[in-house]
Amino acid sequence: MEIFRSHVLICGGTGCTSSGSQTLIETFHKELEKNDLTNEVKVVKTGCFGLCEAGPIVIVYPEGAFYSHVKIEDVKRITEEHLLKGRIVKELLFKEAIEEDKIRSINEVDFYKKQKRVALKNCGVINPEEIKEYIAFDGYKALGKALTEMTREEVIDEVKKSGLRGRGGGGFPTGLKWEFTYKAKGDQKYVVCNADEGDPGAFMDRSVLEGDPHAVIEAMVIAGYAIGANQGYIYVRAEYPIAVHRLEIAINQAREYGLLGKNIFDKGFDFDLEIRLGAGAFVCGEETALLNSIEGKRGMPRPRPPFPANKGLWGKPTMLNNVETYANITKIILNGSDWFAGMGTEKSKGTKVFALGGKINNTGLVEIPMGTTLREVIYEIGGGIPNGRAFKAVQTGGPSGGCITADHLDTPIDYDNLIALGSMMGSGGMIVMDEDNCMVDIARFFLDFTVDESCGKCPPCRIGTKRMLEILNKITSGNGEMKDLDRLEKLAKNIKASALCGLGQTAPNPVLSTLRYFRHEYEAHVTEKRCPAGVCKELLAYTIDSELCKKCGICAGKCPTSCIDGVKGKEVYKIDTEKCIKCGACMEACPFNAIDKK
Repeated sequence: MEIFRSHVLICGGTGCTSSGSQTLIETFHKELEKNDLTNEVKVVKTGCFGLCEAGPIVIVYPEGAFYSHVKIEDVKRITEEHLLKGRIVKELLFKEAIEEDKIRSINEVDFYKKQKRVALKNCGVINPEEIKEYIAFDGYKALGKALTEMTREEVIDEVKKSGLRGRGGGGFPTGLKWEFTYKAKGDQKYVVCNADEGDPGAFMDRSVLEGDPHAVIEAMVIAGYAIGANQGYIYVRAEYPIAVHRLEIAINQAREYGLLGKNIFDKGFDFDLEIRLGAGAFVCGEETALLNSIEGKRGMPRPRPPFPANKGLWGKPTMLNNVETYANITKIILNGSDWFAGMGTEKSKGTKVFALGGKINNTGLVEIPMGTTLREVIYEIGGGIPNGRAFKAVQTGGPSGGCITADHLDTPIDYDNLIALGSMMGSGGMIVMDEDNCMVDIARFFLDFTVDESCGKCPPCRIGTKRMLEILNKITSGNGEMKDLDRLEKLAKNIKASALCGLGQTAPNPVLSTLRYFRHEYEAHVTEKRCPAGVCKELLAYTIDSELCKKCGICAGKCPTSCIDGVKGKEVYKIDTEKCIKCGACMEACPFNAIDKK
């Protein structure tokens, strides 16, 4: 066994890969060889570290030096100074990773202090393409325990007692779903993983699959044992090439080690997995549409009942959970249900992973105990709003969720609290908005997405959401009437009550929540023909402040329609609002902030 004095961990997740982390890995190998360090220092390509804003990230152990925004030209210096001479390059460290002369490890910076990594435990720690590293971190130990020490009923009971609820959006008790499928009659049963993550701004499941694919595989084998299934399917969208590649590697490795296939752990239990690629249809995140897609049919929801636990894939009992749900299973089996239930709130146990994005300083993946407040996530973990702007709202649950205002920042995050506020947990998207966001436009954006992604099977979703979008477009273009607000609300409630599947039923949430908390913005669009945030183009008017104008003519030179008139050095410039296309080029070009939009 090779022993190295130093390990260089480099993020190989999608975000850092797009920023050139693969080239960093190759450059480190070259520099180590050049300095004769190949036998002393090991480079490890890991999954996502979580703090995407700081990528590409490089962590050097045993010191725990946290280098951020690493460039190719930095590699030579880190190698020669840190790895060869033992001198940490302080100016390349993450801004919070150094306090006076003390070097702070990655877990000591504010972004990580309040996090509790359970589902993300191995992400950013191990090489996801090497099964030996997963095994070294207790990998497949839970499967061994389940098969050799526990009955099927005991496994299901442990999951039930943990209080784990589905992390895909609905929050249904996981153990109960397993029990239903276990008790269902059928000569063939299936285990399915929903990795069709389609919410705008969501990348939790992708990061787990990229950083710790064996955790999902192991959990699915445990689930197969518990319910009496011998076949599983992972339905993952084709837009996740890194995740698919690492899943393929992990499945092949598990087969080679006898952890998939025939007679696992010599217990007479057979179970195997296959990958099915989705074509990017948002509706296939709904479980029955996903099952149709696996069967080779068009991805459209089925009426329920019967539920998949009784009649799922090819009419057989099927147990379906999402990636994050499975990622918790091995830890529950190993550590016990009491350990998991000791985290979180009374009705929402454990932790939850969120993709924190939008107007926030620290974008990235966050895993927190249920019950952590929105304020803690946004200001203590997320680092607050950039450029000193004021917080306005946070959208949770993606197109199926709603917007939460500053009045509710101290609300503990759990399933029931978010629903009470008109939003939902969803799969875990969390998009922060500041004072420059128009909430009517935000509602329009999410509804536009839903209309585009509707499968068209049921009229409430196919027709109703389109009518709602037409009303929102009417309002944002300055043609809205007060009666439109009542029509919007009535339509939204009817769609929620009558749409076939969960996606259609939750599609009106962004509109209802913004009407609930930001009705004054809707009214300003309608009665004053004004967008308070200055976002809705048709309601804007660009003007030049005569006192601030320096008569330089820069704005006129940048105008693509020549709608700005004036004499350079002699008179104040003016904008012909009839010709103005409201592109904002003049405002961006003016160095004196003399141009305003209202």
